[in-house]
Amino acid sequence: MTFDRRIFNFAAGPATLPEEVLKQAAAEMLNWQGLGASVMEVSHRGKEFMALYEEVLQDLRTLMEIPDSYEILMLQGGGLGQNAAIPMNLMPLAKNGPKADFLVTGVWSEKSYKEAEKYGVAHLAASSAAEKFNTIPARSTWQLSDDAAYVHYCANETIGGVEFPDVPDVNGKLLVADISSNILSREIDITKCGVWFGGAQKNIGPSGVTIVIVRKDLMGHSMKITPSIWDWSKQAATDSMLNTPPTFSIYMAGLGFKWLLKQGGVKAIEKRNLEKADLLYNFLDQSSLYENRVTKEYRSRMNVTFFLKNENLNAQFLEQSNAAGLVALRGHKAAGGMRASIYNAMPLEGVKALVEFMRDFERRA
Repeated sequence: MTFDRRIFNFAAGPATLPEEVLKQAAAEMLNWQGLGASVMEVSHRGKEFMALYEEVLQDLRTLMEIPDSYEILMLQGGGLGQNAAIPMNLMPLAKNGPKADFLVTGVWSEKSYKEAEKYGVAHLAASSAAEKFNTIPARSTWQLSDDAAYVHYCANETIGGVEFPDVPDVNGKLLVADISSNILSREIDITKCGVWFGGAQKNIGPSGVTIVIVRKDLMGHSMKITPSIWDWSKQAATDSMLNTPPTFSIYMAGLGFKWLLKQGGVKAIEKRNLEKADLLYNFLDQSSLYENRVTKEYRSRMNVTFFLKNENLNAQFLEQSNAAGLVALRGHKAAGGMRASIYNAMPLEGVKALVEFMRDFERRA
């Protein structure tokens, strides 16, 4: 199916980007900053790119209110790469040998937990697997260790559509947060976690760059087996350029940050995100055809999962929604059903169009 217009793209990632950002990138593609070349063709160590890089970091610091006590790394390898880097950098801080606690609330935190088992003791402090990852376990059931180096959690689970409403209370223990899918979507207190990490391909720009925000005193403790590219202290010492960085992805992230600043920053975009999520969830809650199965207080603002009560209509729903320019609504194979990812760049008009289509489809079903 082809379109002669922009669609409303509800993909979970790589996700929709602001049209304004795409137009600027297109305009600068052949001649960036009057250099007669694209940003992809200039040296990453040249003064022009280094100036861009520093501006990107500063804009992110402004947007997230990141204090100087935290380092910002722009790395490759995605969240899965950091699932290895984090235990290799932090597990040595444990009292009695490498160990970390994990709150497993979905597929992505489960992947983090299983990867960490390669480097030390990965202790399952809490899990909602028995509830099919439709909720977050009650705080009273968490079994946090006394000797773990840190506690790891995923702030927003894209597959199940579960999101922590706030940074969890772990009794003052070092906390590590995977914010791949809700970074810059809501205000957070950076000082509540020692490490924040996430890929750019949902709320920032195209895939290729992974942002790691790490408290500076947590660097320099890596295991001897840690590859240089995963050693945060070595990357920090080289401006994240131990190897050639993903220059185009960093450039695009910078455009995304400028766009977000122009919208009024994180506070303004959070208000918009709440409006979008409320619109869609309110419709689902009154529907006789669709249902959301996530505990209400843990519903994701970014990834709204839903199911058709008559699953024989799934194929028809997807075919007709695609034809209407509402694409990528099929749920992840691990969860089934449908999923509408409504990240920062998804306009309110897109969610309104989706709700109107769903309402019409329900009338005709």
